Amino acid sequence: VIRNKSRLVAKGYAQKEGVDFEESFASVARLEAVRLFITYAAHKSFTIYQMDVKTMFLYVPLKEEVYVNQPDGFVDLYHPDKAYRLKKALYGLQQAPWAWYDELSKFLLSKGFTKGSIDPTLFI
Repeated sequence: VIRNKSRLVAKGYAQKEGVDFEESFASVARLEAVRLFITYAAHKSFTIYQMDVKTMFLYVPLKEEVYVNQPDGFVDLYHPDKAYRLKKALYGLQQAPWAWYDELSKFLLSKGFTKGSIDPTLFI
């Protein structure tokens, strides 16, 4: 073992739509849109860039107030009954994919990209 890793994950399966979250859309580009984009870029000799954002959900602020229990093994001995209020999204939350898409969309639009009319996950 070179190093140990761990990840705190919320119990999103316990969340109720309309109570704990409003949007839970997971944006995925349609295959047709990706093919069309690549074809157009090749025709125009454009350079295409791809990116991968590690731990993407952990950077996104939440619109709703979300509280989680202290994880087993990491309970504060002085405040064992307290819950944590999340400031940013956490893996497992129902609203995490939508919050990420919303944040990324705002950023790309502010940089001059336009959202695709047929596929809103495609920015040009």
